[in-house]
Amino acid sequence: MHAGHKFTVRQVLLWTRREIYVFLLIGAVPTVAFQLLGWKQMVLPWLPIALVGTAVAFLVGFKNNATYDRLWEARKIWGAIVNVSRTWGVMARDLPMCSTADEAELRAVQRRLVLRHVAWLMALRYQLRSPRYWENMNKPHNREFQRNFKVPEHAGDLHERLAPLLDKEEREAVLTTANPATQLLAAQSADIRALHVKGMLSDYRHVQLARLLGALYDEQGKCERIKNFPYPRQFATVNLYFVWLFILLLPFGMLREFAGLSEHLVWLTIPFTALVAWVFHTMEKIGEATENPFEGNANDIPMAALCRAIEIDLLQMIGEKQVPEPLVPVHDILM
Repeated sequence: MHAGHKFTVRQVLLWTRREIYVFLLIGAVPTVAFQLLGWKQMVLPWLPIALVGTAVAFLVGFKNNATYDRLWEARKIWGAIVNVSRTWGVMARDLPMCSTADEAELRAVQRRLVLRHVAWLMALRYQLRSPRYWENMNKPHNREFQRNFKVPEHAGDLHERLAPLLDKEEREAVLTTANPATQLLAAQSADIRALHVKGMLSDYRHVQLARLLGALYDEQGKCERIKNFPYPRQFATVNLYFVWLFILLLPFGMLREFAGLSEHLVWLTIPFTALVAWVFHTMEKIGEATENPFEGNANDIPMAALCRAIEIDLLQMIGEKQVPEPLVPVHDILM
């Protein structure tokens, strides 16, 4: 997530510079042929090009609205995870009790339930950061921009991250499954059931904790729905084709307009073609960059920072003295 005031002009131009070179070339080839080679028939009336541009504008707007909805839904899901996690921390601290249990045993139960929840958060964000074929992080402009920040899930191993949170046996069992986050919630359910049988949770309190686990499963499922179902490829494909069709037609309409003004103004076809093409293509590119809110892009959900904030809250709830520091933006990017 970009946590600064805005992207700088330099950053935007760097991100789109490859396309700018292509747009200048697209504008230059027909202009040179028209002006220097005398191919005066290389013009098109502006009206059909404008009609194509209008259709493209609607398509780009539709895509950007749809991809923003995916991003905003992902942010709402993680907002709900934050809220449910804090509730879990409070209930894990206050609900387990038994007249025969000593303070050390209650403390161990509280700590185990909280640390396993932190492990679930970590496993979930690692799963959501795992790449999918349709995602965009391998594109050159994204790889280049990623040099400014580190994606925590790409820099560390989940096995090592879970070591301080789970005992070795549970950690090994969880990591051999297809969906570790799901199994960690199942382990929480088994744990609170054992506490209920042991008499440390009443029926009502057991049900309250079970409901929270159900809510966490719901939010995890919502995340997986966005992660595993891409923005429909038919819309993305047609949108991209139409944008490039409009860009390729642009210089032929521009030639007609500038040639009608002055012979020397024909050369303005090149920069104005590049400018108009850059506007349309950059809007399309912004939509593409927003499609997958969990892939680790500069505009994605800052899951690592949210998980760290939850971890701090929960550890302080149970009185832990050693608490990690909050994550801060690096080059205005918060991951």
